[in-house]
Amino acid sequence: MKFLHTADLHLGRQFNGISLEEDHGAVLDQIVAAIHRRQPNALIIAGDIFDRAAPPATAVRQFNTFMRRVAEETDAAVLLIAGNHDSGDRIESMSVMNDIRRGMVRGMISADERPFMLHDDHGVVAFSGLPFSYEYTARECFADETLATPEDVLKAQVAAARRHVPDGARWVILAHVFVAGAEPSDAERPLARVGGIESVSANVFSGASYVALGHLHRPQMVGSDHIRYSGAPLAFGFDEADHVKSMNLVELNADGVVAIDEIPFRPTREVRVLKGRHAELLAHEPSGDFIKAVLTDETPIIEAMKRLRDVFPNACQLTYQRDERVSAPQSLSISEFQAIKPMDLVAAFVEQVRVDPITDPERSVVETALSDLHQSEDAA
Repeated sequence: MKFLHTADLHLGRQFNGISLEEDHGAVLDQIVAAIHRRQPNALIIAGDIFDRAAPPATAVRQFNTFMRRVAEETDAAVLLIAGNHDSGDRIESMSVMNDIRRGMVRGMISADERPFMLHDDHGVVAFSGLPFSYEYTARECFADETLATPEDVLKAQVAAARRHVPDGARWVILAHVFVAGAEPSDAERPLARVGGIESVSANVFSGASYVALGHLHRPQMVGSDHIRYSGAPLAFGFDEADHVKSMNLVELNADGVVAIDEIPFRPTREVRVLKGRHAELLAHEPSGDFIKAVLTDETPIIEAMKRLRDVFPNACQLTYQRDERVSAPQSLSISEFQAIKPMDLVAAFVEQVRVDPITDPERSVVETALSDLHQSEDAA
């Protein structure tokens, strides 16, 4: 049994305000090409198909076109779950495959999670899709008010799925979680409420032949060789400049032993950090890559970014090495916390939730609402 494990497409995302639609199109083409070339029985997408709960229409069309190609050009089943960036309802309602024998879509958690079954010469492989869910939704689903952490939720999901796995079947789990010990990136949104513990133990997956994970953008194994993040196909921040992006071709033998082949993606635009004097960077070959320039010049350069963009039109960030200081994290005192302006707090929250910063019209609406709130408090 062979399947292709991918995750964290984040369709609709931008890189520092620059559209990634063509970049996403290129990696989707590479996934289809890998299916043609390697002939897997199934394609797995382990969450964060879209970058936000209400993705732009262009992203939805791009994904539908991709799914149509997989359905019409290949024999692979498609197995996908919702991630924390997705709308579970939207994913649940997507009719990605006309033939239900070729697809499993899990947008919302279920207390009666029944696996999708595929067969090979050695018997049955059961695929359980465990979509991302916050605790309050899981409490309602499982009628259990004690579910307080992401690990509590995952344990309940795994237990619900395990009940329906046939005896002797090889078991594959799809999940969108942060497994303890894994290495995150800056672009990932926390899975727990502020102050909560978002990581889960790899031991929760006991009994699975392979665990296809989504959420973390760096390809990696965690806990055991068969528990893996495929990673995102594109780099979404300069901290990911050293990541080799890939998809996992996984093969299960009769005993459920896994062989994994990492198939690298070839992005149309790389994410690179260049360090050196300004004049040295200007001497580089022109490139459309996303660039962060770290200048070693001792004095500021006039119009440094403007001149740099003559060579690197997608240069996004520019800093000076002398200004890059690694300072120890400091906790806020009560007085410092109270000094944070409400507008700044709202703006930071908006940018964390949807990535894009708050717009001027939105800022105006919030400021008006805050002003009305202050006036009502004064009147009281």
